[in-house]
Amino acid sequence: MYILNYLGSLLVLIGLFMYLPLIPYLVFHDQDLHHLSAVTFAGPATFNVLVGLLLQNRIAFRTPSLRGAMVITALGWILAGLVGGLPFMIGLHKSFFDAFFESVSGFTTTGITVFEGLDTMPRSILFWRSFMQWLGGLGILTFFLAVSFRGGSTAAALFSAEGHKIDISRPVPGIFNTLKILWAIYTFFTVVSFFLFLAGGMDVFDAINHACTCISTGGFSTHDASLAYYSQHHYPHAVFLEYAVILIMLAGGTNFLVHFKVLTGHPGALFSSFEMKWYWAILGGSVLLICLNHFSHLTAQSPPGDHQLPRVFREALFQVSTMLTSTGYLTVDIRSSFFPALSKQIFIILMVIGGCVGSTAGGIKVLRFGILVRLFRTQLQRISLPRRAVTPVVVSGKIIPEAELERIAALCWSWLLLIVLGAILTAAYSDLDPWQSFSGMASAVGNMGPFYFSVHKMASLHWLIKLTYTFGMLAGRLEIIPLACLFGTWRTMAQQHGI
Repeated sequence: MYILNYLGSLLVLIGLFMYLPLIPYLVFHDQDLHHLSAVTFAGPATFNVLVGLLLQNRIAFRTPSLRGAMVITALGWILAGLVGGLPFMIGLHKSFFDAFFESVSGFTTTGITVFEGLDTMPRSILFWRSFMQWLGGLGILTFFLAVSFRGGSTAAALFSAEGHKIDISRPVPGIFNTLKILWAIYTFFTVVSFFLFLAGGMDVFDAINHACTCISTGGFSTHDASLAYYSQHHYPHAVFLEYAVILIMLAGGTNFLVHFKVLTGHPGALFSSFEMKWYWAILGGSVLLICLNHFSHLTAQSPPGDHQLPRVFREALFQVSTMLTSTGYLTVDIRSSFFPALSKQIFIILMVIGGCVGSTAGGIKVLRFGILVRLFRTQLQRISLPRRAVTPVVVSGKIIPEAELERIAALCWSWLLLIVLGAILTAAYSDLDPWQSFSGMASAVGNMGPFYFSVHKMASLHWLIKLTYTFGMLAGRLEIIPLACLFGTWRTMAQQHGI
């Protein structure tokens, strides 16, 4: 029952933040322009706060076990998705499945959307979508811990459950101090991106929204055309804006411990570690291959702009950055002929790999990918060595324990299995082809955003597919284990009650 105390605290926090969209609601006159009622946000916000306070007062607080923390984490993210979607149901009259899908996509920073007509949508709704991604960037529960001053074993358990992805160093001793530093760096990049986007020609509202969704590697935009909107409408500094977005996306996809080292006087940390070397190698190699692939498929009928190396390089760098960091912004539709077949395959691979451990990016993470490559190389070496030879997997001078290797392999296998099962279900309940079906579920589990069919088609998919993608987004964000613990707990309780 003590789990309800934590969920109550989370409800209060989300409820208080749900009042914030009332600011753009009043400033941009959503009540007059879109006939949107203030109840759209004030109603759910008040309900969340009152129910949350009731749970806090009626249910005693207790430090959770690791399993309890896993259950709190899984239920907390599901609950956030449920209550976060209420404004979409009330204000936009969306179905439960569409509202839940969009809300989970926001909090998990996936960025897949089933909403069309963003350019004419109420500003308060757009802000809430963006702010959900900012809250979810470093994790809802990490923010809850940072503002509630709950430290010690409670913070350690919840931080481990939500950020259990792999054993990583902390910038300073103590969970609470670590959280403060992480959120300070996160806020710093948010502010920097806001001013960069203003300099690039965005208005204040667009700059605030994209600052929230860029460093969080979420990818929600205020325009249907995403970042392509600014070049399509001939903004004078559109090129500067694209490079500014690339910079912030790559920062969001980088381990925040690396940012801490850089900001404390060690810039070499950007290139020295095992993971960062892989990060830049994947980025550079992918950009090079996509540029070569593009020019090798140029024809006489290709648009003149496609022959310009600076533009091709910029588009390749932008799309590789947005895929590798799981942000999901677009300047060119990845389904277009601008990106031939090889480029499309590279994008799928980047969807699975994702960004760095300890970042806001999705995917299986660059560090795990590098470790698996190192493991494969070690297995090849063992073939030519004596049977008794000791050949551990060594990364950055440290031996990776067998238990950690097994966990990485199990997680990656589970990840791929989820994508395959989701793709099969998508193909069974839609008219999408195998390539499109695979890309949809890969985008959901990888918390990516882009896929190889239209937003209109995504919005029209069967509710079962949307629910599967919603589960995939949660599983990808929490890396499966908390959800597995939740289902295991439900199964145990059901067996105890003879169900």
